[in-house]
Amino acid sequence: MIASLPPALIFFAGALLVALAPGRLRPALTLLVPLFGGWNLWYVAEGGGGFEVALFDYQLELLRADKLALLFGILFHLATFLACLYAFHLCDRTQQVSSLLYAGGALGAVFAGDLITLFVSWEIMAVASVFLIWARRTPRASAAGMRYLMVQICSGLLLLAGAILHISETGSVAFGPMGLGSLAGILIFVAFGIKCAFPLVHSWLTDAYPEATPSGMVFLSAFTTKVAVYGLARSYPGTEALIYIGTAMAMFPIFFAVIENDLRRVLAFSLINQVGFMVVGIGIGTELALNGAVSHAFNDVLFKGLLLMSMGAVLHQTGKINGSELGGLYKTMPITTGLCIVGAASISAFPLFSGFVSKSMVMVAAAEEGHWVVWLLLLFASAGVFHHAGIKIPFFAFFAHDSG
Repeated sequence: MIASLPPALIFFAGALLVALAPGRLRPALTLLVPLFGGWNLWYVAEGGGGFEVALFDYQLELLRADKLALLFGILFHLATFLACLYAFHLCDRTQQVSSLLYAGGALGAVFAGDLITLFVSWEIMAVASVFLIWARRTPRASAAGMRYLMVQICSGLLLLAGAILHISETGSVAFGPMGLGSLAGILIFVAFGIKCAFPLVHSWLTDAYPEATPSGMVFLSAFTTKVAVYGLARSYPGTEALIYIGTAMAMFPIFFAVIENDLRRVLAFSLINQVGFMVVGIGIGTELALNGAVSHAFNDVLFKGLLLMSMGAVLHQTGKINGSELGGLYKTMPITTGLCIVGAASISAFPLFSGFVSKSMVMVAAAEEGHWVVWLLLLFASAGVFHHAGIKIPFFAFFAHDSG
């Protein structure tokens, strides 16, 4: 019965169909997969999940459909559909297949009720996503993709080690609250932190993402860090260390983004900054803070995707992405200009835009819990976002003096 299918399986089956389909059918099939998956998700929400598989002495839960998983499931289906629509013009089999496998791995992770399923999904994401970087077929992309893959494998090994320790200590494979009171919990925390781009283990993101194809970077921004945010929300809500880690994440990228010339790399730094707000909310752990963190994850996929699509269109149109080489494109790309401004206003938390609501939830939660220094630093970080994403990107790409 279709209602009992884990969403990941639909995406894996879709990837197989796309791999076998002739070129003219592949773009349409990539769009149909998230649509069919969304229809399945409706019935999953109604039925409450419960798809289990026996492995040795353990029951693996491939479909835990609680509210948190369903929210991220809806987000990932929507993100996949929009990204596939953006990439509809492509006839690159590698990108089409790997993007569906990548999305399927992300869905497998968020609906996983056990650590074994989480680990398998984690590794599928790592392997599938690197092809979106390599698909650009440049020496820089090849090198960055290899570095990216090595970091993702390290994250996976830490997750595997933590899972083995947790299972041996507790006898349970359940993926749930962990805490930092055990070595297993610490290892899994670090595994999530690497994928979340914590400070000092973040450079893989700003190194690899800007080297991906235009559509590939849209997919990358939607899944890897958001799955890690989901993992932190699932296993470490209320962990105080996350408040300070998240604040650092929100702060330090703005200085790099201000001086960066490559506008897609500016958005990569901005991605870390926005994930920082989510991590702070998870660390605070109150209902308002967690709702704000999840809301901001949802919003970030949408407005960051819009900004990345805009910059991808600029790169496709001009062959350039450095701010110093662009300008005046509002004349020839008025629709792209308007959409970029919408994304810039949202990420800058302008009133009446989505980012204003979710950022405010996290910051109000910080103030309510007495974290006034954190609140002030997040306010400063928001001002930095307005500078590099709200002003710098639209200005240099579309309104500056035409450099070429």
